[in-house]
Amino acid sequence: MLKLEKLEVSYGSIKALHSIALEVKKGEIVALIGANGAGKSTTLRTISGLLKPSNKEGKIRFKDKEIQSVSPHKIVEMGLSHVPEGRRVFPDMSVYENLLMGAHSRKGKPDQTDFDRVYHHFPRLKERIKQMAGTLSGGEQQMLAMGRALMARPDLLLLDEPSMGLAPMLVEEIFHIIEDINVAGTTILLVEQNAHLALEISNRAYVLETGEIVLDGQAQDLAQNENIRKSYLGE
Repeated sequence: MLKLEKLEVSYGSIKALHSIALEVKKGEIVALIGANGAGKSTTLRTISGLLKPSNKEGKIRFKDKEIQSVSPHKIVEMGLSHVPEGRRVFPDMSVYENLLMGAHSRKGKPDQTDFDRVYHHFPRLKERIKQMAGTLSGGEQQMLAMGRALMARPDLLLLDEPSMGLAPMLVEEIFHIIEDINVAGTTILLVEQNAHLALEISNRAYVLETGEIVLDGQAQDLAQNENIRKSYLGE
């Protein structure tokens, strides 16, 4: 479904990604783990069109079409949604209005089925549908950001640090919801600091260090890797 080849991204003279190659197959949850500053968010931002490759050889293929030169809103229309780090909900708009914004790029108005799908995964949002997004708790804002992305009916969902700043109990809840979204048919590429939970729910994973993929494989195998356990699992 998604394939990156020889992808390089620079911020001025500083190279953030070095010839990245990764693949996400339909139906998978694939984790991208690494320390702060490794280039994980840069990778997602480049996939979703917010950043552009700095080399001509760098390719991003989504559903067999090259998208490295496609504008972000067109990429959303193609079936790829991005939940950015830090949630970035519209604080002065209601929960309902935020969800409507998620369907903005689609042809035609969203129907009740779209809202019901979001409410199925996030029943708390239905309870707060008229509430201003800026008054929600951190966990509820994360749910809203994910729900807003689902309103676009994505085939592939990019999640950037969904557990950031959340209480442990809420982190568990968010990860169960991510699994449910995947089971319901959405493929997921997950960037997550909590490597233990990320590897637990993923099919495969890539390890990113200073802009380079240094290891990849089945998530269960990486979870047993001694270097991964020391570096990312706190063992």
